[in-house]
Parts: sequence; C-alpha cells; structure tokens
Amino acid sequence: MPPIDIKHLIDQYIELSFSVNKSGESLVRDQMNDDMTSDQHYTLRYIYQSKSCTPSDLAKKFQVKKSAITAMINRMWKKGWIQRTRDEKDRRVVYLTLTEEGKALYMKTEERIHHLVDSILNNFEQEELEQFLRTYQKLHRVLEDINKHK
Repeated sequence: MPPIDIKHLIDQYIELSFSVNKSGESLVRDQMNDDMTSDQHYTLRYIYQSKSCTPSDLAKKFQVKKSAITAMINRMWKKGWIQRTRDEKDRRVVYLTLTEEGKALYMKTEERIHHLVDSILNNFEQEELEQFLRTYQKLHRVLEDINKHK
C-alpha cells in the first residue's frame, strides 16, 4: 500500500471544509429574516434551548470575548428579541431570555432551516448519515481536546 500523502489530505480537508461551510452558511442564511445574522440565530437558538443564560455563558459557548456578546445582545434587545433580567441577589448578573417575538422568530426560522436540512439529508442513506455523524462527533472531540490544551 502506498504511503498516505498527508499534504494532499490536508489540502482536501481545508478545501472541502471551506466550501461546505460557506455553501451551508449561505443556504441557512437564505432561510433567515433579512434583519438577522447567523450569529444572532445561533444566539437565539442557544437561549431558546437553555431557557435562560448569561452573557458569560454565551461568550464561553461561542468562544468570543464578553464585549462581542454584549454588543450583539444590545442589538437583539433593541429589536425586541431578548429580554434582560437582573439577578435579585447579585445585580451584576444578567439573565437573558427570549421575548415572545424572539421565540416566534426563532421558531419560524428554525422550521425553515429544518426543511432545508431535511431536503439535503434525503440525498444520503441512513448508514451514510450515521457514519458521518460519528466521524463529525469524533472531529468535534479532537478539536475540543486541542482547544483545552492550548
């Protein structure tokens, strides 16, 4: 068996990763409200799934500085998508939740994205999807381990 050409594999990975991410993001963005960014959608999604979180939770989850989260939260608050509630015992702590408008926008967008993803996944056999997810989960674990040790 010939030796593995690691440079070729790396080049293929980088090319495919870039192409898939850009194409996928573009298709998903097309399903969103014109007034919403991808980061805002991911933020709505995170808050919806967690019910309530802090800006620090978001900064940690998205691996960005708290100042970047604060700027985005302020824009989303002005649009009426999220509300901020101060902790009664520690006024420095702010909890973020979705407003009714934010929930409705999230649900509408999520429904459109699910329809898009379903149409894409229908191009694959069940076994292909399961293998892909196992491989992608493994990649996620490897990347998390690397990030923990840097």
